[in-house]
Amino acid sequence: MKQKYLKIFLGTILTSLLIIFTSCQQVPDNQTVTIRSANSTFIQELFQTEVVNIGLEKLGYKIKKPKQIEYPAIYISLANGDLDYSVVYYEPQHNEFFENAGGQEKLEKVGKLTPDGVQRYEIDKKTADKYNITNLQQLKNPEIAKLFDSDGDGKANLVGCNPGWSCELTINHHLKAYELEDTVEHNQGQYEILLADAMTRYQEGKPILYYAYDTHWISTKLKPGKDVVWLEVPFTPLPKEMGNLTEKDTSLDGKNFGFQIMQQRIVANKKFLKNNPVAKRWFELVQIPVADMSEESLRIKEGEDQPEDILRHAQEWIKNNQEKCDSWLEKARQETDSLDISNNKK
Repeated sequence: MKQKYLKIFLGTILTSLLIIFTSCQQVPDNQTVTIRSANSTFIQELFQTEVVNIGLEKLGYKIKKPKQIEYPAIYISLANGDLDYSVVYYEPQHNEFFENAGGQEKLEKVGKLTPDGVQRYEIDKKTADKYNITNLQQLKNPEIAKLFDSDGDGKANLVGCNPGWSCELTINHHLKAYELEDTVEHNQGQYEILLADAMTRYQEGKPILYYAYDTHWISTKLKPGKDVVWLEVPFTPLPKEMGNLTEKDTSLDGKNFGFQIMQQRIVANKKFLKNNPVAKRWFELVQIPVADMSEESLRIKEGEDQPEDILRHAQEWIKNNQEKCDSWLEKARQETDSLDISNNKK
């Protein structure tokens, strides 16, 4: 009888200790957390997603295969908790997507995954030198604009952004503000296809005009100052959704190119970040330089564009930056240690 009561007593103590121990564990076991990510159909973002996911896997998380969803819908899925994170936050262009999906109440932007991307308008250097073209507003002159006419309607054909990228709003805003709508046509569709057509024209010795941004293969094919010239703009008009930006915000080395320097950041569900401080710390630290992304863009363009290719590229990038990545991973793991210490003090 005494043994029976002793077993009950010991069982009660063990159960109580287990409850107390469990309640103190505020950091979830990474092995039990499956992370859901998404990028757009813009395949470069899959490379960035795979790099981030490789790090998360090394930190003990389980990784679900990334989904491909277009931009506005990604933000809504994150806000609703259907996704955990994405690499698609282009600041400031995506500010409106962020706010419309619930803003800071549901979402959080983290780190600078690929910082300091420059956006601009470019033309071929041969035409720039011959006609002394340095500023976009010179295309207000019909004779100058006609140089870049590729479809025979007398207007310059400007290769612009895919509908839905949000940079097309800035381009349209510029054309109106600089009074270029009568002489310049904003060509929209598949950016890669339109740009490939422009490259063909360039190789034929014909003038080209296009929107360019880092991180993209175009910068590795047509070198600024050698093959192409960046056009300045007369002043800084931007859509109100991007905030009150000034000429200082859109200038580089004393020249105004009309677009703010772009920061590509990770955007995540706020609750997910709160519950996963280790993942959040990794998001804050991981960084892929613009030059590396431009090289990746070129590899994709030249045919290594299948998901297995992209994954291999990401693994190679991690290996080539092993020391740096190991440092970031170690700092992320320290989040668990600091939380354990904090919990023990309570």
